[in-house]
Amino acid sequence: MNHRRFALALLLTPLVALAQDAVSTDGDKYTLVLENAQVRVLSYRDLPGQRTHEHHHPAFVAVALSPFQRVLHLPDGKLMRREFRAGEVMWSDAQTHIGENVGTTPTEVVLIELKRAPTPAACGSR
Repeated sequence: MNHRRFALALLLTPLVALAQDAVSTDGDKYTLVLENAQVRVLSYRDLPGQRTHEHHHPAFVAVALSPFQRVLHLPDGKLMRREFRAGEVMWSDAQTHIGENVGTTPTEVVLIELKRAPTPAACGSR
């Protein structure tokens, strides 16, 4: 690839692509459970007071296995505070963040990251 093409490719790369994968940044907290062409399933565990490095998730579903409290530090400086009950399920659009356990209990959650939209046949639609 010539220098001009390389420079153009860098300029056109979205900023979210620069944020790293959660398993790469925080392999002590994230464990890959399953991966296929449609989804990637991650197990996440941390202790009160622990933080992640900045990382990116594509759109995902989170399933809380225990009650916990978190603050997500977003790249624009905003903070999102969340409290989860065991068994709670939530949807999130893609996001880049630093996660922090601000509660008194460990975080235990399963994340199901979407890789691509399912086809109507995969959803049972006709």
